[in-house]
Amino acid sequence: MEKPLNNRAWLMVAPVLVLVLFSALLPMMTVVNYSVQDSLGQNQFFWNGDAWFRDLLNPSTEIGARFSDALLRNLSFSLVTLALEVPLGIAIALCLPRGGWAVGPLLVIIALPMLIPWNVIGTMWQIFSRADIGLFGAALTGLGLHYNVTQNAISAWCTIVVIDVWHWTPLIILLTYAGLRAIPDAYYQAARIDAASRWATFINIELPKLQKVLVIAILLRFMQTFMIYTEPFVVTGGGPGSATTFLSIDLVKIALGQVDLGPAAAMSLVYNLITLTICWIFFTIMTQLDRRRYA
Repeated sequence: MEKPLNNRAWLMVAPVLVLVLFSALLPMMTVVNYSVQDSLGQNQFFWNGDAWFRDLLNPSTEIGARFSDALLRNLSFSLVTLALEVPLGIAIALCLPRGGWAVGPLLVIIALPMLIPWNVIGTMWQIFSRADIGLFGAALTGLGLHYNVTQNAISAWCTIVVIDVWHWTPLIILLTYAGLRAIPDAYYQAARIDAASRWATFINIELPKLQKVLVIAILLRFMQTFMIYTEPFVVTGGGPGSATTFLSIDLVKIALGQVDLGPAAAMSLVYNLITLTICWIFFTIMTQLDRRRYA
């Protein structure tokens, strides 16, 4: 006789689910409410329908041009950082020893940048990038480069990229290293028997086995880079001009600086929808890899 399914465990997590739903749905409902209304001040609102969304998705309008420019900067920043961090993380993980007493200390040292809070990272690099007292800024200036994060757009952009690469490449390293350690030794023994080169071993054994791990790593890193806020806000303030004004910074400027709650709410919803869509694409890729793996 088959034992009946016991669902009483759901009673233990039900309070947490209710709390999470309440804390997530209530702010979302407030944002949706603001996105379809306009304000005359003094807490007076009137129905505006989808006008904010139409303006936001129209590049010829002011808010639409700001949104499209910030979105392009976000996507460019995410692609550049991923193109740097993923190969660098894989390369460093491949160089780490697979065993021995040095593995633990090395992994701890590698993970240290991830333990530093975002605002501290921004403050550190704000000082570090100064040409008068910062080692990074003084070194580049000493090489004859025109480096100034507050006046030069290229300097500001490259500095934010360097900060992100330094801060989050350890995540790629740790995930890749864990994936490498999970590969059975039998594959490496077969490669040695076939006299496979190191590159052939990586292409035919390690890289296919790391597919799922790398998809997870890219998804996590894309979400973090696409929602970056603290580092550029502290180091450059979104400048010079709008060179490092990403969607998150522009959203805060519209909502808190200009107190335009309607456009800010519409932008936040579209911003969230884009993030969810990209996450869904990555989830679909992961699902297809699992099906191909067990087919």
